Amino acid sequence: MKVLYFAWLRSRVGAAAEEVVPPASVRDVGGLLDWLKTRSPGHAEALKNLAVVRVAVNQEYVKLDHAVKAGDEIAIFPPVTGG
Repeated sequence: MKVLYFAWLRSRVGAAAEEVVPPASVRDVGGLLDWLKTRSPGHAEALKNLAVVRVAVNQEYVKLDHAVKAGDEIAIFPPVTGG
């Protein structure tokens, strides 16, 4: 599974992208984010307030209950505004 980080999330995590193999118990976006928080203090800081985080799976916006699987591309970013 490839995880991409954008904007200030990238700075806090310390990487633009990483390949991860979460445990079998991780079945949805919410579970993935909870697991990612345990990877480092930077991950924990970046993902501490999920109200300011958006997620796309395979380039489609999704909610926390969306299923994830090996081979998915997960993008994590702050809310995007237009103008």
